[in-house]
Amino acid sequence: MQNQYTLMRHGESLANRKGLIVSAPENALNDYGLTSKGADQVISAALKSRIHSDTLIVSSDYRRAIETAEIVHSVVACKHDIVRDERIRERFFGDWELEDHRHYEDVWQNDLASPTSTDNNVEPVLDTLARAQSLIESLEADYTNRSILLVSHGDVLQILLAHYHRLNPRFHRSLSAIGNAEVRSLAKLELANKSTAA
Repeated sequence: MQNQYTLMRHGESLANRKGLIVSAPENALNDYGLTSKGADQVISAALKSRIHSDTLIVSSDYRRAIETAEIVHSVVACKHDIVRDERIRERFFGDWELEDHRHYEDVWQNDLASPTSTDNNVEPVLDTLARAQSLIESLEADYTNRSILLVSHGDVLQILLAHYHRLNPRFHRSLSAIGNAEVRSLAKLELANKSTAA
């Protein structure tokens, strides 16, 4: 790729604090923003990162991601406006919306069985990958030699990482889980369990 991509998951959100799955636009666009702890996480991560003032920040348009992007933008005194893009919104978790976050495990088990699974009306892995990958392809067409920060959500970022490191995306949970406000290079791969990444 001709640009350098850094990935960042949003800081702790109210949904994280309450242990809820929040993925639908009607709930996530205007509600469930960052907690005070989440804001502090983002500040700390931005200060420790290599994100700089000439970085182009592209963010999911969900509130928790936009608030994260705005904090980073301020901390690094970014010279460019934040770009909002719905292609890196949270993966849609269907029937599990506003349910206990322990149901993520049910989703991930279905992912392992098939990357096209739509059980419980969850967005399939391959659909999530297609929309996120289309954003990167657009950025590749529009920019050259730019540092680009993608601010998004756990599953979206892990599915992207799996794809760009030639892992079958159904194994995205074999990657080390991206924590709240964690910054990771798209060029870096961290496996949680190498035996499942075949």
